Amino acid sequence: MNDKQHTVKAPVTVRGIGLHTGVEATMTFCPAPVGHGYKFQRIDLPGEPIVDADVDNVVDLSRGTTIEQNGARINTVEHTLAALVGLQLDNVLIKLSGPEPPIMDGSSAEFIKALHTVGFEEQNALRNYYVIPDTIRYVDNARGVELAALPLSDYRLTVMVDYNSPVLGSQHATLTDINQFESEIASSRTFCFLHELEYLYKSNLIKGGDLSNAIVVVDRAVGEDELDELAAMLGKPKVSVKKEGILNNVDLRHKNEPARHKLLDIVGDLALVGRPLKGQILAARPGHAANVAFAKKIKKKMLEDRTSPVPFYDPAREPVMDINRIMQVLPHRYPFLLLDKVIHLDSQMVTAVKNITMNEPFFQGHFPGNPVMPGVMQIEAMAQTGGILVMNTVPDPENYWQYFLGIENARFRKKVLPGDTIIFHCVLTAPIKRGIAKMKGQAFVNGKVVCDAEMSAAIVRKDNV
Repeated sequence: MNDKQHTVKAPVTVRGIGLHTGVEATMTFCPAPVGHGYKFQRIDLPGEPIVDADVDNVVDLSRGTTIEQNGARINTVEHTLAALVGLQLDNVLIKLSGPEPPIMDGSSAEFIKALHTVGFEEQNALRNYYVIPDTIRYVDNARGVELAALPLSDYRLTVMVDYNSPVLGSQHATLTDINQFESEIASSRTFCFLHELEYLYKSNLIKGGDLSNAIVVVDRAVGEDELDELAAMLGKPKVSVKKEGILNNVDLRHKNEPARHKLLDIVGDLALVGRPLKGQILAARPGHAANVAFAKKIKKKMLEDRTSPVPFYDPAREPVMDINRIMQVLPHRYPFLLLDKVIHLDSQMVTAVKNITMNEPFFQGHFPGNPVMPGVMQIEAMAQTGGILVMNTVPDPENYWQYFLGIENARFRKKVLPGDTIIFHCVLTAPIKRGIAKMKGQAFVNGKVVCDAEMSAAIVRKDNV
């Protein structure tokens, strides 16, 4: 799995008809900055409103996942999002000229093919993985549905479907490595049963459905008269049934293509939690309603863990900012530069690391026989960490100064000694207004809080000083 965030190198457009709305639309994948995530934009509506790909924005689950925000609705987002997750893209703005992404061939393959034509760009930020901490489970006993997320240092999915059908029977699909999504899962097309077709049409759905973009499973005997009616409904001169029960002689791309498509749907629906996942996903008889309910449980746990007091630090992982990059952002220099590296940075929070050694200049005079890092130096290092965060909000940080304005409720809870690794974590507590940032900072050693404080800082253009 990728460590760094990625976006597309240039805009790329696909065109086609929406599966359920039947509306012709163009969809353009556009580059986006670090921390942007997935967002749709309805460029056909006044004001071109943005819709975040967020599980809290789901408003309808009729045969697909529909999201809505700012008065704009996007139907059937799961195949598009699955393509982005499968390619491990993090930041993409998806401009759409209609209410629904093109269905293409009913899979994610055409989206992936288009994205490859422009290529991908690595960004200077680590991927903000959510690592499943313990088992998260969703169960619907009435429908025999169960989904579970288990801790794992990778992203793997296993799906079991059982439609009580002589044609499909019980099927399994497994993805052991997200890098295999493109070759093993992406080409699997959407499907429905023959008995669902008439209902879907009467429900004003699948207006863009076609035998070229969906598999229709025929699980009962069908007479010529009914086939003629189906042909008229689908706008075809004639339809037929293959021996294995697939309408119009469509060849399956995989023996278990329906199960693989269900896995594709889960990948797309779980993208709505807002962060790439690390975990083992197990799903029995999933559907969009269950997927979204499950995604909401994962997001709830994720938000609870976001306030967890101990940031995760892996010293072997490449930092977001090394000391050279830090010196490009902060004006401080030895002996007053008190950070070694930044391990996480987004629009709301930052985490930085300082390795404390006996060679720190302040130990020469601060209790030489019993060296303890001065509390004021801990606050200064925390303020520098916050400075990284606020400077990340301006497009040209080299043209700004940052000034420490205030500190409240500072507490020093444990001694910091030579040999300790201290982790500083700052979170914005309110939106930045008029260049003033308010944040909460904490410092940790060995998983314990050693210092915390509420701080405020100002960012001022150098030409205004």
